Amino acid sequence: MTMTASDVAHQLQGQIAGDGSVLVTGFSSSENAQAGDLTFAETPQHFETAERSQASVILVSSNFKSDKKTLILVPNARIAMARILPLFFPQENPPPEVHPTAVVAPSAQIHPTAYIGPHCVVSAGARLGARSRLLGGNHLGRDCQVGEDVCLFQNVVLYERCHIGDRVTIHAGSVIGSDGYGYVLDQGRHRKVLQVGNVVIHADVEIGANAAIDRGALGSTTIGQGTKIDNLVHVAHNVVIGKHCLILGQVGFAGSSEVGDYCVVASQSGIAGHLKLGTQSIVGAKSGVMRDVPAKETVLGIPAMPHRQTKRQWIGLQQLPEMINRLRSLEKQVAELKARTDGPSVI
Repeated sequence: MTMTASDVAHQLQGQIAGDGSVLVTGFSSSENAQAGDLTFAETPQHFETAERSQASVILVSSNFKSDKKTLILVPNARIAMARILPLFFPQENPPPEVHPTAVVAPSAQIHPTAYIGPHCVVSAGARLGARSRLLGGNHLGRDCQVGEDVCLFQNVVLYERCHIGDRVTIHAGSVIGSDGYGYVLDQGRHRKVLQVGNVVIHADVEIGANAAIDRGALGSTTIGQGTKIDNLVHVAHNVVIGKHCLILGQVGFAGSSEVGDYCVVASQSGIAGHLKLGTQSIVGAKSGVMRDVPAKETVLGIPAMPHRQTKRQWIGLQQLPEMINRLRSLEKQVAELKARTDGPSVI
């Protein structure tokens, strides 16, 4: 795609500083930029690198100036970058088709604009909405409901009765609706508790690769609108995650935990079962949450505690070897002083 700098600024509702007629043919990082590329900079250091680069135009916040490059001034350069990237890297949309190798049940409802790729299976009673895409090797279980503009990448599996809202993206290898981990000890053996619920994923959710979201034991496991889930995340049965949350890689939620809206759970953290994370709470990386977290609180550590308290403990641990040496020295001094004070024993 080729546009002028002024065209790009118009798309972003930004302002031009410099020659607005400069042609923009691509988007790149400043380190790899070539003539014709648009790049962006958020900090003075990044801006210096962008000015030295071959890029023709720099996308910046409004507090930068340059006599070397054409600038597009916007309130937030990173947000503007996210908005403009799809123009330079449009998503490939295969034309409506049901691949000859796909198996589609007669009772399935497939919108005429949908795409079903190679080796997909669409079971009885399933529905696939307008412009949705199954890119290959996907399995839609019985009575699954998939909304409009959904993209399931290769080998995504939906178990029966899953509900997927509009504009949801699920990346390769993820499994939605697998059985929750439910067993009871019965006469010395672990008897399986049937998991008869489902998974409900609301609109505008994105789920990374190789995630596993278990079906509810009786009701639904629910992912709220706009939530973004990273790779390798496990969501157990009957978990409820609110709207617009950020769940980073390798996080695990035990059964029936509840997450409020706009929460952040950082990588490799674990949330124990039946707990509640309040709205806008934050869980730091590698944390083990074993109690409820109030709204807007940030917790950290194992067990997770308010982050300032955890950091004080970490600082204390770093000082512990020195404190031990000082204590031993003091003990030695006390012993020597006691020996001099007591003198030789007289019988």
